[in-house]
Amino acid sequence: MIAPSILSADFARLADEMAAVNGAPGVRADWLHVDVMDAHFVPNLTLGLPVVESLLKATDIPIDCHLMIEDPDRWAIGYAEAGAYNVTVHVEAAKDPIAIAKDLRAAGAKAGLSIKPNTPLDPYVEVLKHYDTLLVMSVEPGFGGQSFIADVLDKARKARELVDTGHLNLVVEIDGGINADTIEQAAEAGVDCFVAGSAVYNAADPAKAIEALRAKAAPNFAHARQ
Repeated sequence: MIAPSILSADFARLADEMAAVNGAPGVRADWLHVDVMDAHFVPNLTLGLPVVESLLKATDIPIDCHLMIEDPDRWAIGYAEAGAYNVTVHVEAAKDPIAIAKDLRAAGAKAGLSIKPNTPLDPYVEVLKHYDTLLVMSVEPGFGGQSFIADVLDKARKARELVDTGHLNLVVEIDGGINADTIEQAAEAGVDCFVAGSAVYNAADPAKAIEALRAKAAPNFAHARQ
């Protein structure tokens, strides 16, 4: 799955930018990744719930909300209630990640848990049994356009193994520095969903960029599952 990140889109033309990735099967975004930053958990400030509510009215692409915020225990539920398909919180910010997952699911959303590049996976395997998505950060959260950190792929491989052996039941997602080169590495590690910002929205034709990324990932992912 390809999830274009609107962090790299033109904020003055968000409806048009979403339409640009809402094409025919094969060139259509699977999810639309929305980065919510609060200038506290991360230094940058982007957008919040009112903008997400507007985005939900303007597209039928499932919205994948990545909350890089303090106190997700309090605020995450609002994004689920608004209609976001998947709401991801950071384990580093969550006080009770299991309770958050239950609340998100009760509100009708998929529950996602994100881990920073330096956060290990192993301590949270039991917690992840309550989640639908694991978002592995391959850059430090807070800014777009960063370089891919390949070392995080060990966590993606471990998560893939846990899914394939039945210990977890979730989508393995990766976010940060994904482009035509790095998507092959991530796919080979067993990632299911690829967040791509600059690689999609800096392209002359975002829909064709999605098609090209999907074509790059597919054979490597198939190899990883053999």
